[in-house]
Amino acid sequence: MIEALRTQEAGETAITPIAATPSAATPGPAPDGPSLDLSALDLAAVEAAVRRAAADEIMPRFRQLAAEDIVEKNGPHDLVTVADRLAEEHLTVSLTALLPGSRVVGEEAVHADPGVLDALHGDAPVWIVDPVDGTRQFVHGDPGFCTLVALAHRGEVLASWTYAPALGLMAVARRGAGARLNGVPLQAGSPSAGAVLDVATSHYDFTDDEQKRVLATLETGGIAPRPCGSAGLEYLHIARGEIDATAFSWENAWDHAAGLLLVHEAGGASGTVAGQPFRIEGGNALPFTAARDAETARRILGLLAAAN
Repeated sequence: MIEALRTQEAGETAITPIAATPSAATPGPAPDGPSLDLSALDLAAVEAAVRRAAADEIMPRFRQLAAEDIVEKNGPHDLVTVADRLAEEHLTVSLTALLPGSRVVGEEAVHADPGVLDALHGDAPVWIVDPVDGTRQFVHGDPGFCTLVALAHRGEVLASWTYAPALGLMAVARRGAGARLNGVPLQAGSPSAGAVLDVATSHYDFTDDEQKRVLATLETGGIAPRPCGSAGLEYLHIARGEIDATAFSWENAWDHAAGLLLVHEAGGASGTVAGQPFRIEGGNALPFTAARDAETARRILGLLAAAN
């Protein structure tokens, strides 16, 4: 059973069980009307397209970037490279060809035109793309980056691909059908009783003073918070049972849609401090968490909610 979290008015955090039906196995509300039928979509072809974009546009530039290939977007820590832009363009062409009538919401396209986000509220299927998640790592020659692709319809995430080409890792999740890493089923499991929880949090370079104050509530006994690297890879760490939870204070769909589905399909749980499922369209109460199990998510949310 997959469980979503809610916070009671009395301040007590409770768990509301949701039947493990395909429509309940993803973050966000159930869509109005029938969900997109994936039977006509070649999911293996999507994986191939993700691999091809990385092989053509990302890996040839890994540890080969010139100074002019790197640009600051919103500050010295928010970087974009020629690999980000070209990989997103590559994926935009290949993914929409695989699913005619679909739209693409990509990180770089939204940076150029925020109106692109409106597709998340429409009726057309949407590919949510982060071409290089962990651009800072990519720029510094660190292999801890990945390409994230999620397919959503009317706010519901249906499938996702998390590909770390420098690490040789491809994680695929499909709504109601589980998650796999390099073809092997993923199961997040639960932390050992009494174990210190390893929690990846929003990096301090990308948080303001108020966000730092709230996240500081995790600096308590039994929890070992640390700044996150690539968000997509942190979600994969949860799905593999390598870390216990995240606590993130930003909501960009391209950073979270793929990973949240991956965690849920590996048996994990997630929720916001308002006790609601994370909505890929935005407008979430922050921070939010994803965790290996519902009990861990409840503990993290209880601490975060107490700071508000």
